[in-house]
Amino acid sequence: MASLHAFANPARFLKLARPLTPVLFWIGLALIAVGSWAGLTQTPPDYLQGETVRILYIHVPSAWLGMAGWSGIAVSSITFLVWRHPLASVAARAIAMPGAVFAGLCLVTGSIWGRPTWGTWWQWDGRLTSMLLLFFVYLGYMALARADADRGGDGRIPALYGVAGTVLLPIIRYSVVWWNTLHQGQSIGLTSSKIAGSILWPLPIMLFGFTLFFAAIVLMRMRAILATAKAEARLRRMATV
Repeated sequence: MASLHAFANPARFLKLARPLTPVLFWIGLALIAVGSWAGLTQTPPDYLQGETVRILYIHVPSAWLGMAGWSGIAVSSITFLVWRHPLASVAARAIAMPGAVFAGLCLVTGSIWGRPTWGTWWQWDGRLTSMLLLFFVYLGYMALARADADRGGDGRIPALYGVAGTVLLPIIRYSVVWWNTLHQGQSIGLTSSKIAGSILWPLPIMLFGFTLFFAAIVLMRMRAILATAKAEARLRRMATV
């Protein structure tokens, strides 16, 4: 725990984050480029879905990061509430925007996939509806965090909201099991997959690439939030002189 508190120090964090950010960013972009090339040109069309199946290389990472992003907000919020780590609240705020973007991208790509598959752009089934709710929860968190910061709050209310929002994650995960929905069930497991290997193999590349890219964006945003806070503190000191 002592080492964890050490990395919670903003100066130590910045010393690590500055060199790590470009490494994660460029490796992530390179993997996304390789995965996109492989998924678009080196895999066959599905025997049922045809070329539409290729959208999974964007849709699956987007769904994963939309849910993982909120998990990160929840962990950061719990850390802030329990241990008062100075960077925990900053991390949660930094995750919110890219998490919302990927949740929205999941909904958009799902709709594009659903049009030729289901014959409609949208269906109020369990998986789609719960993911839409998560997207709105992200927007609510960002608005609440901004309002709390503007009024000089201590960050506890956004943190409690971040913890409460986790109730959606198991609903999204198990919605295709609990309810009879149009959305297909789980296709990829730890030991097996319903997707042919000839189609599946670029997906891990895309997942890893998007995850690294996501992490780089979060580090960029954390650094920007810390820089803004430092500049505002300097201006307040100057105003009192």
